[in-house]
Amino acid sequence: MTLEPDQAPVDSITLFVALLCSCIVIGHLLEKNRWFNESITALAIGFCTGIIILFTTEGKRSHILVFNEELFFIYLLPPIIFNAGFQVKKKQFFRNFMMIILFGAVGTLISFVIISVGTVQLFKKLNIGFLDIGDYLALGAIFSATDSVCTLQVLNQDETPLLYSIVFGEGVVNDATSIVLFNAIQKFDLSHITSSIFMEFIGSFLYFFITSTLLGVGVGLISAYIIKKLYIGRHSTDREVALMILMAYLSYMMAELFNLSSILTVFFCGIVMSHYTWHNVTEGSRVTTKHAFATLSFISEIFIFLYVGMDALDIEKWKVVSKSPGTSAGVSSILLALVLVERAASVFPLSFLSNLIKRSQSDKFTLKQQVIIWWAGLMRGSVSVALAYSQFTRSGQTQLRGNAIMITSTITVVLFSTVVFGLMTKPLIRLLLPSKHLSSPVSSESFDSFPSKPVTDLPLIANGQTADSEMGGDSIPRPTSLRMLLTTPAHTVHYYWRKFDDSVMRPVFGGRGFAPYVPGSPTEPLLH
Repeated sequence: MTLEPDQAPVDSITLFVALLCSCIVIGHLLEKNRWFNESITALAIGFCTGIIILFTTEGKRSHILVFNEELFFIYLLPPIIFNAGFQVKKKQFFRNFMMIILFGAVGTLISFVIISVGTVQLFKKLNIGFLDIGDYLALGAIFSATDSVCTLQVLNQDETPLLYSIVFGEGVVNDATSIVLFNAIQKFDLSHITSSIFMEFIGSFLYFFITSTLLGVGVGLISAYIIKKLYIGRHSTDREVALMILMAYLSYMMAELFNLSSILTVFFCGIVMSHYTWHNVTEGSRVTTKHAFATLSFISEIFIFLYVGMDALDIEKWKVVSKSPGTSAGVSSILLALVLVERAASVFPLSFLSNLIKRSQSDKFTLKQQVIIWWAGLMRGSVSVALAYSQFTRSGQTQLRGNAIMITSTITVVLFSTVVFGLMTKPLIRLLLPSKHLSSPVSSESFDSFPSKPVTDLPLIANGQTADSEMGGDSIPRPTSLRMLLTTPAHTVHYYWRKFDDSVMRPVFGGRGFAPYVPGSPTEPLLH
């Protein structure tokens, strides 16, 4: 973490921690408010704090910490993404996996193309000549990354499982795709794009996706095997909790070491650890890890939005931008307009395509659901900010006019989309969906997408039956023909996966019904 040179480190960190505490307290007091959520609260507190610091330092600075992209990617992002995988309702996520990939990966590629081409064409009219083709493509990746937290806080995953799983799953895959695109752009010389370079770019993109997923699954299985065989909890629950946390972080750092997509790796590591490893630890460790991962994710999210609020008033960047305010405003307006257009261009055509494929009327997207999915992807958040800093700054500082405009424009879009669109999210969803589809008043747990039941009450892949029937492998009818495989692929894949999981995977790696048991340890159903 890089600190201001004339600011005492202890003073800076103490003040920032105090601000984090105030965000939590004020967020709790406003939890029943129709308009505000934790993200907007943190942005507002950061913005107000930045104003106070500007006055007390006589306009020299607005924040107490200087943003370092490594701080975000190495320390803040891992707990957010891992918790998303660890707490995800696997039943709906894998049941709708193809649609999630359709919106999260294909939709992000559409957004990437529209924003990249749009900025190339429209920025020329503003006489912006300081960006090369790599910068334009980087902007496409930066503003393709969405932030659907505000929408997820309002939706009820039990009442609208399809809609919730699509919005949630798309958000994770979207972030991973955006970062993979961004990293791939950095590795290629795109000043002269040829067909061979383009194919190599696509191949690199697919390689990152597949290998990153396999690495996350592999580390998750290793953690499950170690804890199952050694059963460390017999002697020390602290050790098994520590091992789970460190193995989760190890998956992320290994992906960074091998230049893979660390987001995909740690996300699928979280899914595998919740399916196998979590069942192999003691009851006390299950409760501890569930809340520990959620708490770390919550603090990281608040930290990021608090800093963005402060950095919105960074005097150094605005001094550079103030020499050409019209250009800066034009860039921000163009980027915001492209976000609105690319989101519509990806969501509505892909929804139409999905509805053509789906046979069941209940699985098809209504126009109101499509509008909610479109709205959920309009907000930009921490990933966009981190990628922008990575592309246009060095250690949080920039004196170049073009780079300063890009940073301030990114912060402007993030602030506007999060605050304005975020404030309108609850009223919009209440207008489009019946009240029973809304979640109860937002709490710290709903912010982190806690399931109402234990995380592992659901199998890794489900076919839409009730939880009780899903837990019994014999209750799943066996597919009887190739025609059934083609007409009901989710049901068929689920059947054969359960057979393979029960006969091969769980006996080796543990899981529900296959974990070692210590006399005197509470039984699993006690966890709620």
